[in-house]
Amino acid sequence: MNIAIIGFDRQGRSAFDYWNKPENHITICDRDKTISTPNGAEVQLGEDYLSNLERFDLIVRTPGLHPKNIQEKYSSNILEKVTTVTNEFIRVCPSRHIIGVTGTKGKGTTSTLIAKMLETIGYRTHLGGNIGIAPLALLNDNIDKDDWVVLELANFQLIDLKYSPHIAICLMVEPEHLDWHTNVEEYYASKSQLFINQKNNDVAIYDAENEVSRRIASSGLAQTKPYLSPPGAYISNNAVMIDNKIICQTDKLGLIGQHNWQNVCAAVTCLWQIDQKIEAIKEVLTTFKGLPYRIQPIGNINGVRFFNDSFSSQPSASIAAINAISGKKVIILGGKDRGLDLTKLSQTISSEASNLRHIILIGESADRIADTLQSTNYTNYTISEKKDMLSIVKQALTKTKPGDALVLSPGFPSFDMFKDFEQRGEQFNEAVSLL
Repeated sequence: MNIAIIGFDRQGRSAFDYWNKPENHITICDRDKTISTPNGAEVQLGEDYLSNLERFDLIVRTPGLHPKNIQEKYSSNILEKVTTVTNEFIRVCPSRHIIGVTGTKGKGTTSTLIAKMLETIGYRTHLGGNIGIAPLALLNDNIDKDDWVVLELANFQLIDLKYSPHIAICLMVEPEHLDWHTNVEEYYASKSQLFINQKNNDVAIYDAENEVSRRIASSGLAQTKPYLSPPGAYISNNAVMIDNKIICQTDKLGLIGQHNWQNVCAAVTCLWQIDQKIEAIKEVLTTFKGLPYRIQPIGNINGVRFFNDSFSSQPSASIAAINAISGKKVIILGGKDRGLDLTKLSQTISSEASNLRHIILIGESADRIADTLQSTNYTNYTISEKKDMLSIVKQALTKTKPGDALVLSPGFPSFDMFKDFEQRGEQFNEAVSLL
């Protein structure tokens, strides 16, 4: 078979390893002329990397490439040849015990909670997707038919998904990635693909407090189950509960912030469909402290607490960090501006002004954030002219007092100043270590 792999990133490399067989002829297509490719591999690099795709029998799309960018150069039939590593994985996975998790925020945390709970109970479990291991690379772990697979899936992977998992979870959904999607309805529709092919013996779990989540989860024929409301897991009397049973007191949770209660309830609701061993579930909830760069405590220097929330790429994530971290705070805020509404962020900052000692505004979005803050008469901010993280952190530190928290919670993507949120987070950690 003649195969094109478009985009030679982490998932593209897993696609090459999977399809690299004597009966296949593979061409790696990528805009970046400088990428490293396997010795002897045929390549099509540079501006014309999408040329002559009609000659291929199969086209493997990288998640970051919108299908419309392929279709616009060819007839609509070209998309019949397009697949993704996620599609192929679900198609060939030896286990049908697949859990897919999507939503705007919390996917990685919820997926990891579910995987850890399953492992603690005793199930052999595989975690991957948009987090950690690329789906096809999971096959290298010799998945058995009785194993469980947990996939964190973003809109980029879902927009042309052809298969649905046995259990699908839709967390809170709000507008995002509108620079990639045609409009917000296309963004919502991409999430719906996770559910649309579910059967009546499958399960769709949704956020009871988010109408978009409920609508998305109802796209297929699955049994729908809410969380944050019975019969799913919910919070009552400062405890995580389900079926009138107390799973864990909220003050014993390892995760910081009330926003994580949503992720906890989603994960518990999912586990309840599989196994109801309360002690194993509680063990994970009380010991799991969260993923890197998600309101991650990274140290205390001269009485100032440092938190790394580099994963925060939209205003609601910064709102969550402001609400989650106790005491007075200095926040580093800003990044690449995608034009999202800043009203709720500015309102939160204004209402929490007594706990916000100062805000350091960075990146492309700094001026627009400042304008929005001025509209609420909040002026306790500085537009930083610094271009490197160490200088930014040092500037922010001058605004702190002992007992304060210094928090990197940008609320915007990293691409104006950094390669990705991980590089931004790594540089923040390094800057703190040099103080």
